Amino acid sequence: MSSHGDPIPMTSTPGGPLTGEAHVPGDKSISHRALILGALSVGETKVTGLLEGQDVLDTGKAMRAFGADVQNNGGGNWSVHGVGVGGFGEPDQVIDCGNSGTGVRLIMGAMATSPITATFTGDASLNSRPMGRITDPLALFGTQAYGRKGGRLPMTLIGSRDPVPAHYTSPVPSAQVKSAVLLAGLNAPGETVLIEKEATRDHSERMLAGFGAQIATEVTNEGRVITLKGQPELKPQTITVPRDPSSAAFPVCAALITEGSDVLVPNIGLNPTRAGLFTTLREMGADLVYENEREEGGEPVADLRARFSPEMKGIDVPPERAASMIDEYPILSVVASFAEGKTYMAGVKELRVKESDRIDAMAVGLRANGVTVDETEDSWTVYGLGPNGVKGGGTCATHLDHRIAMSFLCLGMAAQSPVKIDDGGAIATSFPIFEGLMGGLGAQITRDPT
Repeated sequence: MSSHGDPIPMTSTPGGPLTGEAHVPGDKSISHRALILGALSVGETKVTGLLEGQDVLDTGKAMRAFGADVQNNGGGNWSVHGVGVGGFGEPDQVIDCGNSGTGVRLIMGAMATSPITATFTGDASLNSRPMGRITDPLALFGTQAYGRKGGRLPMTLIGSRDPVPAHYTSPVPSAQVKSAVLLAGLNAPGETVLIEKEATRDHSERMLAGFGAQIATEVTNEGRVITLKGQPELKPQTITVPRDPSSAAFPVCAALITEGSDVLVPNIGLNPTRAGLFTTLREMGADLVYENEREEGGEPVADLRARFSPEMKGIDVPPERAASMIDEYPILSVVASFAEGKTYMAGVKELRVKESDRIDAMAVGLRANGVTVDETEDSWTVYGLGPNGVKGGGTCATHLDHRIAMSFLCLGMAAQSPVKIDDGGAIATSFPIFEGLMGGLGAQITRDPT
């Protein structure tokens, strides 16, 4: 069943080339953080280009529940009148974060050091995901958490009345863990220190600095040491959200594997902690060019031009690159299916605990469409069949996971036979215009009768 209603089965049918411009939505990671930090500021934060997918809308509702005034002014323009650091009020209702692991984990961090209690829940997919990786470090501040077996939602957090700063070394490369700790540290006196052994996306650090927090990063033998001084008065900002590289991945990759395609994807954020997929595709031999490179709002941005690339070869993707492209491995595995030779992806056990077990979901679906896949707990290998080599014809389970759904629909655009998915409803959580955008480029995606 879809995360927000009845299942929406879909079919992607191979057709002509994909051509034109693909204006993908705003960056999801930055959109979440803009709403949360706006709510923790004093005054009005203005946001342009906000992603209006369900995940971000749920975060906006949560900020209202904690007392911020969040307004949709139309056309992707939003305003947030914040309550200041430590100003969250206790919500009257359970906070429903839908499908969003990023939303719930960042919001938990933002409230963890305020003397309030809140209960969090989500859809079936989110409620199956472990929250211990967040609640364990939050306990260092004095926060208490009570959830279901295995540290799962629904879960009640009791914020610390007398928070203390934390010193935490993250055992996993996770921007969600890092961000939750930093957001909790905002309302703790003194300095909160987080050490990450592998660099993860740094939107939180950039945006915290932009809002006026005193935050510093030092690269040491231990890893990246991030130090945040607590109890600042955050200043409201005007934020232009760049377009989401994780969403851009789908029209880019579909163009690379679909014969005759030439697609331009404008205004894509190319933060180096997020651009691992594009680096990998170029190493495989993809005809992927950065045009009009520039900087907007402290983030590097460019227009991406992707053309059909029949000469792509399988490669070994460096495991240290995983953190910069963790959400893009599903669609990379689709591209790898159309490359020559094997593509080996290691250091990706984080994929086991995303919206679904993404390694298993992609492996099963690719096999159903004639692709050979090997997998271990922390790696997988896709044996490419070359351009036009994937048979297709399979039906794939999406497990309420938007990226699995979109990846298999892209597979169907270049396979020999149509590819079906059991439910595309979750796509709305991150890319609500996906069907229309891809259809405008020439893709043939239909909704099937239930």
